[in-house]
Amino acid sequence: MLDQIFDVIVIGGGINGAGIARDAAGRGLSVLLCEKDDLAEHTSSASTKLIHGGLRYLEYGEFSLVRKALQEREVLLDSAPHIMWPLRFVMPHNQHLRPAWMIRLGLFLYDHLAARKTLAGSAQIRLDQHETGLPLKSSYSKGFMYSDGWVDDARLVVLNARDAALHGAKILTRTKCIQAQKTGEHWVVTLRNEHDTFTVKSKSIVNAAGPWAASFLDDAGTNQPHRSLRLIKGSHIVVPRLFDHECAYIFQNPDRRIMFAIPYEHDFTLIGTTDVDYIGDPGDATISNEEIDYLCKMSSEYFTASVTPDMVKWHYSGVRPLLDDEHSNAASVTRDYSLELVTNGPALLNVFGGKITTFRVLAETAVNQLVAALGLSCKPWTSKSKLPGGHLGSLSKTAYIQSVCEHYPHLPTDMVARVAQLYGSEHRRILGNAKSLSDLGGYVIPGMTASEIQYLRKYEWAVSAKDILWRRTKLGLHVPDCETTLQNWLVENPT
Repeated sequence: MLDQIFDVIVIGGGINGAGIARDAAGRGLSVLLCEKDDLAEHTSSASTKLIHGGLRYLEYGEFSLVRKALQEREVLLDSAPHIMWPLRFVMPHNQHLRPAWMIRLGLFLYDHLAARKTLAGSAQIRLDQHETGLPLKSSYSKGFMYSDGWVDDARLVVLNARDAALHGAKILTRTKCIQAQKTGEHWVVTLRNEHDTFTVKSKSIVNAAGPWAASFLDDAGTNQPHRSLRLIKGSHIVVPRLFDHECAYIFQNPDRRIMFAIPYEHDFTLIGTTDVDYIGDPGDATISNEEIDYLCKMSSEYFTASVTPDMVKWHYSGVRPLLDDEHSNAASVTRDYSLELVTNGPALLNVFGGKITTFRVLAETAVNQLVAALGLSCKPWTSKSKLPGGHLGSLSKTAYIQSVCEHYPHLPTDMVARVAQLYGSEHRRILGNAKSLSDLGGYVIPGMTASEIQYLRKYEWAVSAKDILWRRTKLGLHVPDCETTLQNWLVENPT
Protein backbone atom coordinates (compact mmCIF):
# COMPACT_ATOMS: atom_id res chain seq x y z
CA MET A 1 0.00 0.00 0.00
CA LEU A 2 2.84 2.40 0.81
CA ASP A 3 4.24 2.04 -2.72
CA GLN A 4 0.87 2.30 -4.45
CA ILE A 5 -0.46 5.52 -5.98
CA PHE A 6 -4.21 5.48 -5.35
CA ASP A 7 -6.69 7.05 -7.69
CA VAL A 8 -8.54 8.49 -4.72
CA ILE A 9 -8.21 8.74 -0.96
CA VAL A 10 -11.48 9.32 0.85
CA ILE A 11 -11.29 11.14 4.17
CA GLY A 12 -14.21 10.20 6.41
CA GLY A 13 -16.05 6.97 7.16
CA GLY A 14 -19.57 8.28 7.45
CA ILE A 15 -22.34 7.59 4.96
CA ASN A 16 -21.04 9.96 2.27
CA GLY A 17 -17.45 8.77 2.49
CA ALA A 18 -18.42 5.09 2.50
CA GLY A 19 -20.85 5.66 -0.38
CA ILE A 20 -18.22 7.43 -2.48
CA ALA A 21 -15.61 4.74 -1.75
CA ARG A 22 -18.05 2.05 -2.82
CA ASP A 23 -19.06 3.80 -6.03
CA ALA A 24 -15.47 4.60 -7.01
CA ALA A 25 -14.13 1.12 -6.24
CA GLY A 26 -16.96 -0.45 -8.21
CA ARG A 27 -15.93 1.58 -11.26
CA GLY A 28 -12.42 0.18 -11.06
CA LEU A 29 -10.65 3.05 -9.30
CA SER A 30 -8.05 2.23 -6.66
CA VAL A 31 -9.48 3.59 -3.40
CA LEU A 32 -8.31 4.09 0.15
CA LEU A 33 -10.76 5.28 2.82
CA CYS A 34 -9.50 6.47 6.19
CA GLU A 35 -11.67 7.24 9.21
CA LYS A 36 -10.22 8.65 12.42
CA ASP A 37 -12.67 6.69 14.61
CA ASP A 38 -15.07 3.83 13.90
CA LEU A 39 -17.26 3.75 10.81
CA ALA A 40 -20.43 5.78 11.42
CA GLU A 41 -19.31 6.61 14.94
CA HIS A 42 -20.69 10.12 14.85
CA THR A 43 -23.30 11.84 12.64
CA SER A 44 -24.15 8.85 10.45
CA SER A 45 -25.29 6.70 13.38
CA ALA A 46 -27.17 9.55 15.05
CA SER A 47 -29.94 10.17 12.51
CA THR A 48 -33.69 9.68 12.95
CA LYS A 49 -33.10 6.51 10.89
CA LEU A 50 -35.44 7.43 8.06
CA ILE A 51 -35.26 7.07 4.29
CA HIS A 52 -37.54 9.98 3.47
CA GLY A 53 -38.11 12.88 1.18
CA GLY A 54 -38.51 15.28 4.08
CA LEU A 55 -42.13 16.37 4.14
CA ARG A 56 -41.39 19.47 6.20
CA TYR A 57 -38.83 20.76 3.68
CA LEU A 58 -41.70 21.52 1.28
CA GLU A 59 -42.70 24.28 3.65
CA TYR A 60 -39.31 25.93 3.04
CA GLY A 61 -39.56 25.61 -0.74
CA GLU A 62 -36.93 22.85 -0.96
CA PHE A 63 -38.73 21.15 -3.87
CA SER A 64 -35.54 20.04 -5.65
CA LEU A 65 -34.12 18.42 -2.51
CA VAL A 66 -37.41 16.68 -1.69
CA ARG A 67 -37.80 15.37 -5.24
CA LYS A 68 -34.22 14.09 -5.27
CA ALA A 69 -34.77 12.30 -1.96
CA LEU A 70 -38.16 10.88 -3.00
CA GLN A 71 -36.58 9.44 -6.14
CA GLU A 72 -34.00 7.64 -4.02
CA ARG A 73 -36.35 6.01 -1.50
CA GLU A 74 -37.26 2.92 -3.49
CA VAL A 75 -33.77 2.59 -4.98
CA LEU A 76 -32.37 2.31 -1.45
CA LEU A 77 -35.17 0.13 -0.12
CA ASP A 78 -34.51 -2.39 -2.88
CA SER A 79 -30.75 -2.42 -2.32
CA ALA A 80 -30.81 -3.73 1.26
CA PRO A 81 -34.30 -4.91 2.27
CA HIS A 82 -32.96 -6.53 5.45
CA ILE A 83 -31.95 -3.18 6.96
CA MET A 84 -34.39 -0.85 5.15
CA TRP A 85 -38.14 -1.23 4.76
CA PRO A 86 -41.29 0.82 4.09
CA LEU A 87 -42.93 2.56 7.02
CA ARG A 88 -46.32 4.25 7.27
CA PHE A 89 -46.47 7.58 9.10
CA VAL A 90 -49.47 9.08 10.87
CA MET A 91 -49.81 12.82 11.37
CA PRO A 92 -52.51 13.76 13.88
CA HIS A 93 -54.06 17.01 12.72
CA ASN A 94 -53.56 19.94 15.04
CA GLN A 95 -55.79 22.62 13.55
CA HIS A 96 -54.11 25.37 15.56
CA LEU A 97 -50.78 24.87 13.77
CA ARG A 98 -51.38 24.09 10.08
CA PRO A 99 -54.74 24.05 8.29
CA ALA A 100 -55.91 20.74 6.81
CA TRP A 101 -55.82 22.08 3.24
CA MET A 102 -52.11 22.89 3.61
CA ILE A 103 -51.31 19.37 4.81
CA ARG A 104 -53.38 17.80 2.01
CA LEU A 105 -51.55 19.97 -0.55
CA GLY A 106 -48.19 19.02 0.91
CA LEU A 107 -49.05 15.32 0.84
CA PHE A 108 -50.31 15.60 -2.74
CA LEU A 109 -46.95 17.07 -3.76
CA TYR A 110 -45.16 14.42 -1.71
CA ASP A 111 -47.03 11.68 -3.58
CA HIS A 112 -46.38 13.13 -7.03
CA LEU A 113 -42.96 14.81 -7.02
CA ALA A 114 -41.43 11.42 -7.87
CA ALA A 115 -42.77 8.10 -9.12
CA ARG A 116 -43.72 5.44 -6.58
CA LYS A 117 -43.58 1.72 -7.43
CA THR A 118 -44.22 0.02 -4.10
CA LEU A 119 -44.83 2.71 -1.50
CA ALA A 120 -48.49 3.44 -0.78
CA GLY A 121 -49.85 6.96 -1.29
CA SER A 122 -51.22 9.30 1.35
CA ALA A 123 -54.71 9.21 2.85
CA GLN A 124 -56.85 10.99 5.39
CA ILE A 125 -57.97 8.84 8.35
CA ARG A 126 -60.34 9.00 11.28
CA LEU A 127 -58.17 8.51 14.33
CA ASP A 128 -61.18 7.67 16.50
CA GLN A 129 -61.80 4.68 14.20
CA HIS A 130 -58.20 3.60 13.53
CA GLU A 131 -55.73 1.63 15.64
CA THR A 132 -53.17 4.43 15.45
CA GLY A 133 -55.60 6.69 17.32
CA LEU A 134 -55.70 4.51 20.44
CA PRO A 135 -52.46 5.80 22.05
CA LEU A 136 -53.36 9.43 21.27
CA LYS A 137 -55.40 11.94 23.21
CA SER A 138 -59.06 11.95 22.22
CA SER A 139 -58.82 15.56 21.02
CA TYR A 140 -57.04 14.28 17.91
CA SER A 141 -59.86 12.83 15.83
CA LYS A 142 -58.52 13.49 12.33
CA GLY A 143 -55.19 12.50 10.86
CA PHE A 144 -53.19 11.91 7.69
CA MET A 145 -51.16 8.89 6.64
CA TYR A 146 -48.28 8.63 4.14
CA SER A 147 -45.29 6.41 3.33
CA ASP A 148 -41.54 6.70 3.73
CA GLY A 149 -38.87 4.23 4.84
CA TRP A 150 -36.85 3.14 7.88
CA VAL A 151 -33.10 2.40 7.86
CA ASP A 152 -30.51 1.03 10.24
CA ASP A 153 -28.21 3.97 9.57
CA ALA A 154 -24.98 2.65 11.08
CA ARG A 155 -25.32 -0.68 9.27
CA LEU A 156 -25.96 1.16 6.01
CA VAL A 157 -22.56 2.82 6.37
CA VAL A 158 -20.82 -0.46 7.20
CA LEU A 159 -22.41 -2.24 4.24
CA ASN A 160 -21.24 0.47 1.86
CA ALA A 161 -17.72 0.15 3.26
CA ARG A 162 -17.94 -3.64 2.97
CA ASP A 163 -19.04 -3.42 -0.66
CA ALA A 164 -16.21 -0.99 -1.33
CA ALA A 165 -13.76 -3.50 0.15
CA LEU A 166 -15.27 -6.31 -1.93
CA HIS A 167 -14.49 -4.17 -4.99
CA GLY A 168 -10.88 -3.72 -3.88
CA ALA A 169 -10.93 -0.61 -1.68
CA LYS A 170 -8.67 -0.38 1.38
CA ILE A 171 -10.67 0.60 4.48
CA LEU A 172 -8.64 1.97 7.40
CA THR A 173 -10.56 2.76 10.56
CA ARG A 174 -9.08 4.54 13.56
CA THR A 175 -6.64 6.16 11.15
CA LYS A 176 -6.48 9.95 11.01
CA CYS A 177 -5.28 12.08 8.13
CA ILE A 178 -2.95 14.60 9.75
CA GLN A 179 -1.49 16.20 6.63
CA ALA A 180 -2.15 16.43 2.89
CA GLN A 181 0.35 18.15 0.60
CA LYS A 182 0.53 18.55 -3.16
CA THR A 183 3.66 17.17 -4.82
CA GLY A 184 3.56 17.49 -8.59
CA GLU A 185 0.60 15.47 -9.87
CA HIS A 186 -0.09 13.72 -6.57
CA TRP A 187 -1.22 14.26 -3.03
CA VAL A 188 1.15 13.03 -0.34
CA VAL A 189 -1.11 12.14 2.57
CA THR A 190 0.17 11.47 6.09
CA LEU A 191 -1.92 9.04 8.13
CA ARG A 192 -1.67 8.10 11.78
CA ASN A 193 -3.13 5.14 13.65
CA GLU A 194 -2.46 3.86 17.16
CA HIS A 195 0.65 2.02 16.01
CA ASP A 196 2.31 4.11 13.33
CA THR A 197 2.50 7.24 11.18
CA PHE A 198 2.94 6.70 7.45
CA THR A 199 2.42 8.39 4.07
CA VAL A 200 0.52 7.33 0.97
CA LYS A 201 0.12 8.94 -2.43
CA SER A 202 -3.02 9.64 -4.41
CA LYS A 203 -4.14 11.34 -7.60
CA SER A 204 -7.12 12.87 -5.79
CA ILE A 205 -8.66 13.39 -2.37
CA VAL A 206 -12.31 13.38 -1.35
CA ASN A 207 -12.98 15.39 1.78
CA ALA A 208 -16.05 13.66 3.23
CA ALA A 209 -15.26 14.42 6.86
CA GLY A 210 -18.81 15.54 7.67
CA PRO A 211 -18.86 18.06 10.53
CA TRP A 212 -15.05 18.11 10.35
CA ALA A 213 -15.00 18.86 6.60
CA ALA A 214 -14.06 22.52 7.03
CA SER A 215 -11.58 21.98 9.88
CA PHE A 216 -9.91 19.13 7.96
CA LEU A 217 -8.91 21.54 5.20
CA ASP A 218 -7.28 23.80 7.79
CA ASP A 219 -5.75 21.16 10.05
CA ALA A 220 -4.29 19.04 7.24
CA GLY A 221 -2.59 22.04 5.67
CA THR A 222 -4.29 21.78 2.29
CA ASN A 223 -4.32 25.58 1.92
CA GLN A 224 -7.75 25.45 0.31
CA PRO A 225 -10.63 27.91 0.85
CA HIS A 226 -13.90 26.28 1.83
CA ARG A 227 -17.60 26.74 2.33
CA SER A 228 -18.93 27.86 5.68
CA LEU A 229 -20.74 25.09 7.54
CA ARG A 230 -23.35 25.51 10.24
CA LEU A 231 -23.13 22.76 12.84
CA ILE A 232 -26.54 21.70 14.14
CA LYS A 233 -26.93 19.19 16.96
CA GLY A 234 -29.81 16.75 16.74
CA SER A 235 -30.69 14.60 19.74
CA HIS A 236 -32.98 11.61 20.21
CA ILE A 237 -34.33 9.64 23.14
CA VAL A 238 -35.40 5.99 23.35
CA VAL A 239 -38.20 5.03 25.77
CA PRO A 240 -40.19 1.84 26.40
CA ARG A 241 -42.66 1.08 23.63
CA LEU A 242 -45.60 3.53 23.67
CA PHE A 243 -47.89 1.77 21.17
CA ASP A 244 -48.46 -1.74 19.76
CA HIS A 245 -48.86 -1.14 16.02
CA GLU A 246 -46.06 -0.79 13.45
CA CYS A 247 -46.78 2.73 12.17
CA ALA A 248 -44.74 5.79 13.11
CA TYR A 249 -46.01 9.23 14.11
CA ILE A 250 -45.03 12.66 12.89
CA PHE A 251 -46.08 15.40 15.30
CA GLN A 252 -46.43 19.13 14.66
CA ASN A 253 -45.14 21.30 17.48
CA PRO A 254 -46.09 24.88 18.42
CA ASP A 255 -42.60 26.10 17.45
CA ARG A 256 -43.38 24.95 13.87
CA ARG A 257 -40.92 22.06 14.18
CA ILE A 258 -41.94 18.48 13.64
CA MET A 259 -41.00 15.43 15.69
CA PHE A 260 -41.12 11.68 15.05
CA ALA A 261 -42.12 8.80 17.32
CA ILE A 262 -41.01 5.55 15.68
CA PRO A 263 -41.28 1.85 16.61
CA TYR A 264 -37.72 0.86 17.49
CA GLU A 265 -36.02 -2.46 18.19
CA HIS A 266 -39.33 -4.21 18.97
CA ASP A 267 -39.51 -3.08 22.60
CA PHE A 268 -38.93 0.66 22.33
CA THR A 269 -40.03 3.96 20.79
CA LEU A 270 -37.51 6.35 19.25
CA ILE A 271 -38.38 10.04 19.65
CA GLY A 272 -36.60 12.92 17.93
CA THR A 273 -35.16 15.18 16.85
CA THR A 274 -34.02 18.54 18.14
CA ASP A 275 -32.21 21.24 16.15
CA VAL A 276 -29.70 23.21 18.22
CA ASP A 277 -26.74 25.25 17.00
CA TYR A 278 -23.52 23.63 18.14
CA ILE A 279 -20.06 24.98 18.92
CA GLY A 280 -17.18 22.71 19.81
CA ASP A 281 -15.79 19.34 18.80
CA PRO A 282 -18.60 17.39 17.07
CA GLY A 283 -17.27 14.22 18.66
CA ASP A 284 -18.20 15.55 22.10
CA ALA A 285 -21.87 16.23 21.33
CA THR A 286 -24.34 14.94 23.89
CA ILE A 287 -27.96 15.57 24.74
CA SER A 288 -28.83 18.32 27.22
CA ASN A 289 -31.47 18.18 29.94
CA GLU A 290 -33.36 20.87 28.05
CA GLU A 291 -33.51 18.71 24.94
CA ILE A 292 -34.76 15.71 26.94
CA ASP A 293 -37.44 17.86 28.54
CA TYR A 294 -38.45 19.24 25.14
CA LEU A 295 -38.82 15.82 23.53
CA CYS A 296 -40.76 14.48 26.51
CA LYS A 297 -43.05 17.50 26.70
CA MET A 298 -43.86 17.55 22.98
CA SER A 299 -44.56 13.80 22.97
CA SER A 300 -46.86 14.15 25.95
CA GLU A 301 -48.90 16.73 24.06
CA TYR A 302 -50.05 13.92 21.77
CA PHE A 303 -49.86 10.63 23.67
CA THR A 304 -52.36 9.74 26.38
CA ALA A 305 -49.55 8.36 28.51
CA SER A 306 -47.09 10.99 29.68
CA VAL A 307 -43.50 10.68 28.51
CA THR A 308 -41.10 11.67 31.28
CA PRO A 309 -37.29 11.95 31.54
CA ASP A 310 -37.09 8.98 33.91
CA MET A 311 -38.42 6.76 31.11
CA VAL A 312 -35.42 7.38 28.87
CA LYS A 313 -33.46 4.14 28.37
CA TRP A 314 -30.94 5.53 25.89
CA HIS A 315 -30.20 8.76 24.11
CA TYR A 316 -27.82 9.87 21.41
CA SER A 317 -26.76 13.08 19.69
CA GLY A 318 -25.07 13.88 16.42
CA VAL A 319 -23.85 17.05 14.75
CA ARG A 320 -25.11 17.65 11.23
CA PRO A 321 -22.85 19.73 8.95
CA LEU A 322 -25.33 21.93 7.09
CA LEU A 323 -24.62 24.52 4.45
CA ASP A 324 -24.80 27.92 6.12
CA ASP A 325 -27.60 29.68 4.25
CA GLU A 326 -27.93 32.37 6.95
CA HIS A 327 -31.36 31.25 8.17
CA SER A 328 -31.89 32.34 11.75
CA ASN A 329 -33.90 29.21 12.57
CA ALA A 330 -31.78 26.04 12.76
CA ALA A 331 -34.72 23.89 11.64
CA SER A 332 -35.00 25.79 8.35
CA VAL A 333 -31.35 25.46 7.29
CA THR A 334 -31.13 23.51 4.03
CA ARG A 335 -30.37 19.78 4.14
CA ASP A 336 -29.09 19.81 0.56
CA TYR A 337 -25.46 19.22 -0.27
CA SER A 338 -22.72 20.94 -2.23
CA LEU A 339 -19.84 19.30 -4.10
CA GLU A 340 -16.86 21.54 -4.78
CA LEU A 341 -14.11 20.24 -7.08
CA VAL A 342 -10.71 21.96 -6.99
CA THR A 343 -8.44 21.03 -9.92
CA ASN A 344 -5.42 23.34 -9.67
CA GLY A 345 -3.02 20.40 -9.35
CA PRO A 346 -4.19 16.98 -8.08
CA ALA A 347 -7.95 17.00 -7.62
CA LEU A 348 -9.65 17.77 -4.31
CA LEU A 349 -13.38 17.17 -4.00
CA ASN A 350 -15.08 18.68 -0.96
CA VAL A 351 -18.42 17.29 0.21
CA PHE A 352 -20.44 19.77 2.26
CA GLY A 353 -23.85 19.02 3.78
CA GLY A 354 -26.21 16.26 2.72
CA LYS A 355 -28.64 13.82 4.29
CA ILE A 356 -28.66 10.05 4.56
CA THR A 357 -31.43 9.53 1.97
CA THR A 358 -29.45 11.21 -0.80
CA PHE A 359 -26.07 9.60 -0.06
CA ARG A 360 -26.12 7.27 -3.09
CA VAL A 361 -26.91 9.96 -5.66
CA LEU A 362 -24.40 12.28 -3.94
CA ALA A 363 -21.76 9.56 -4.26
CA GLU A 364 -22.63 8.94 -7.91
CA THR A 365 -22.40 12.64 -8.74
CA ALA A 366 -19.13 12.96 -6.80
CA VAL A 367 -17.49 10.04 -8.60
CA ASN A 368 -18.74 11.33 -11.96
CA GLN A 369 -16.80 14.52 -11.24
CA LEU A 370 -13.76 12.61 -10.04
CA VAL A 371 -13.44 10.32 -13.06
CA ALA A 372 -13.77 13.32 -15.37
CA ALA A 373 -11.01 15.12 -13.48
CA LEU A 374 -8.82 11.99 -13.67
CA GLY A 375 -9.44 11.58 -17.38
CA LEU A 376 -11.18 8.23 -16.95
CA SER A 377 -14.32 6.84 -18.51
CA CYS A 378 -16.47 4.54 -16.37
CA LYS A 379 -20.21 4.44 -15.92
CA PRO A 380 -22.31 4.65 -12.75
CA TRP A 381 -23.49 1.29 -11.43
CA THR A 382 -25.02 1.54 -7.95
CA SER A 383 -28.66 2.36 -8.79
CA LYS A 384 -29.54 -1.26 -9.52
CA SER A 385 -27.07 -3.07 -7.27
CA LYS A 386 -27.59 -4.83 -3.95
CA LEU A 387 -25.58 -4.13 -0.84
CA PRO A 388 -24.03 -7.11 0.98
CA GLY A 389 -26.79 -9.13 2.62
CA GLY A 390 -29.48 -7.68 0.39
CA HIS A 391 -29.98 -10.76 -1.78
CA LEU A 392 -33.25 -12.06 -0.34
CA GLY A 393 -34.51 -13.40 -3.65
CA SER A 394 -38.23 -12.99 -4.16
CA LEU A 395 -38.97 -13.24 -0.43
CA SER A 396 -40.12 -10.38 1.75
CA LYS A 397 -38.04 -9.60 4.82
CA THR A 398 -40.51 -11.40 7.07
CA ALA A 399 -40.66 -14.48 4.85
CA TYR A 400 -36.89 -14.55 4.54
CA ILE A 401 -36.39 -14.47 8.31
CA GLN A 402 -38.94 -17.27 8.70
CA SER A 403 -37.16 -19.40 6.09
CA VAL A 404 -33.81 -18.94 7.85
CA CYS A 405 -35.35 -19.91 11.21
CA GLU A 406 -36.81 -23.05 9.65
CA HIS A 407 -33.37 -23.95 8.26
CA TYR A 408 -31.87 -23.86 11.78
CA PRO A 409 -34.47 -25.69 13.92
CA HIS A 410 -31.91 -26.67 16.57
CA LEU A 411 -30.76 -23.11 17.26
CA PRO A 412 -32.61 -20.52 19.41
CA THR A 413 -35.27 -18.97 17.17
CA ASP A 414 -34.89 -15.44 18.55
CA MET A 415 -31.14 -15.46 17.93
CA VAL A 416 -31.48 -16.83 14.39
CA ALA A 417 -34.22 -14.29 13.57
CA ARG A 418 -32.05 -11.42 14.79
CA VAL A 419 -29.06 -12.61 12.74
CA ALA A 420 -31.22 -13.10 9.64
CA GLN A 421 -32.63 -9.59 9.84
CA LEU A 422 -29.36 -7.89 10.72
CA TYR A 423 -27.16 -9.62 8.16
CA GLY A 424 -29.64 -10.78 5.51
CA SER A 425 -28.10 -13.21 3.04
CA GLU A 426 -24.75 -12.87 4.82
CA HIS A 427 -26.18 -14.84 7.77
CA ARG A 428 -24.52 -17.99 6.40
CA ARG A 429 -21.09 -16.62 7.26
CA ILE A 430 -22.17 -16.56 10.90
CA LEU A 431 -24.45 -19.58 11.25
CA GLY A 432 -22.87 -21.84 8.64
CA ASN A 433 -23.92 -25.47 9.20
CA ALA A 434 -24.36 -25.11 12.94
CA LYS A 435 -26.54 -27.66 14.69
CA SER A 436 -26.08 -26.27 18.19
CA LEU A 437 -24.92 -23.17 20.03
CA SER A 438 -21.61 -24.85 20.79
CA ASP A 439 -20.95 -25.00 17.04
CA LEU A 440 -21.05 -21.19 17.12
CA GLY A 441 -18.77 -20.89 20.14
CA GLY A 442 -21.65 -20.42 22.56
CA TYR A 443 -23.05 -17.15 23.88
CA VAL A 444 -20.49 -14.52 24.88
CA ILE A 445 -23.30 -12.24 26.05
CA PRO A 446 -27.00 -13.13 25.98
CA GLY A 447 -28.11 -13.56 22.36
CA MET A 448 -24.68 -13.08 20.75
CA THR A 449 -22.36 -15.94 19.86
CA ALA A 450 -18.60 -15.98 19.41
CA SER A 451 -19.17 -16.69 15.71
CA GLU A 452 -21.09 -13.44 15.26
CA ILE A 453 -18.43 -11.44 17.06
CA GLN A 454 -15.68 -12.91 14.92
CA TYR A 455 -17.70 -12.09 11.80
CA LEU A 456 -17.99 -8.48 12.92
CA ARG A 457 -14.28 -8.31 13.55
CA LYS A 458 -13.27 -9.93 10.26
CA TYR A 459 -15.74 -8.36 7.85
CA GLU A 460 -17.11 -5.22 9.49
CA TRP A 461 -14.08 -3.58 11.18
CA ALA A 462 -15.53 -3.90 14.69
CA VAL A 463 -12.87 -3.44 17.37
CA SER A 464 -14.55 -2.50 20.63
CA ALA A 465 -17.64 -3.52 22.58
CA LYS A 466 -19.22 -0.15 21.70
CA ASP A 467 -18.70 -0.83 17.99
CA ILE A 468 -20.57 -4.11 18.37
CA LEU A 469 -23.31 -3.20 20.86
CA TRP A 470 -24.33 0.23 19.59
CA ARG A 471 -23.42 0.47 15.90
CA ARG A 472 -23.20 -3.00 14.31
CA THR A 473 -26.09 -4.21 16.48
CA LYS A 474 -28.32 -2.60 19.11
CA LEU A 475 -27.92 -5.35 21.69
CA GLY A 476 -26.75 -2.72 24.16
CA LEU A 477 -30.41 -1.73 24.47
CA HIS A 478 -31.65 -5.26 25.05
CA VAL A 479 -28.84 -6.59 27.22
CA PRO A 480 -27.84 -3.80 29.60
CA ASP A 481 -24.62 -3.95 31.61
CA CYS A 482 -22.91 -6.34 29.17
CA GLU A 483 -20.34 -3.94 27.74
CA THR A 484 -17.59 -4.82 30.21
CA THR A 485 -18.14 -8.56 29.74
CA LEU A 486 -17.88 -8.22 25.97
CA GLN A 487 -14.85 -5.94 26.10
CA ASN A 488 -13.03 -8.38 28.38
CA TRP A 489 -13.81 -11.23 25.97
CA LEU A 490 -12.43 -9.20 23.05
CA VAL A 491 -9.19 -8.62 24.96
CA GLU A 492 -8.91 -12.26 26.00
CA ASN A 493 -9.67 -13.50 22.48
CA PRO A 494 -7.64 -11.35 20.08
CA THR A 495 -8.06 -11.85 16.36
